[in-house]
Amino acid sequence: MRLARFVSCIALLGVVLGCAPAVDTTELNKQVVMELVEAINESRYDDLDLYIAQTYHRHCQATPDVSVETLDEFKAMMKDYGGAFSDGQVEIFEMIAEGDFVAIIGTYRGTHTGPMGEFAATGKALDSEFAGYHRFEDGKIVETWVTWDNLAMLQQLGLFPPSQPAGE
Repeated sequence: MRLARFVSCIALLGVVLGCAPAVDTTELNKQVVMELVEAINESRYDDLDLYIAQTYHRHCQATPDVSVETLDEFKAMMKDYGGAFSDGQVEIFEMIAEGDFVAIIGTYRGTHTGPMGEFAATGKALDSEFAGYHRFEDGKIVETWVTWDNLAMLQQLGLFPPSQPAGE
């Protein structure tokens, strides 16, 4: 059983027995983020239901044309990323939580082995830092703000500057 769910069960048992321990929701929220990253890294997309609310909404200036306003849209996006970077892995190296919010800084690494939007696979490695900010309700992520350096990512993949068509 996952740690966050185990702690919730222990807390519930305490309530039933009349000796409820104090539960630190900020620590539970941090654990949810770590388990979410683990599920994404292992391509366990069906498990995302455990961590993301049905009414999830993602904000991202780096991908303004990508609308994610439900759990199902988030799963579809993660599957697309998994197809573009079949060995992709998220590593969190900083996490701060307060109240209903968890902020993270991490790195996404992978090899561009499949199409990514309009870009064909390049076979090149990507190592891109990102930052995210998650808002929780009732133990699940309901909203995320995420950002990264698109230009640096495209340069690593050999997609920027764009190649000139032959004869120009």
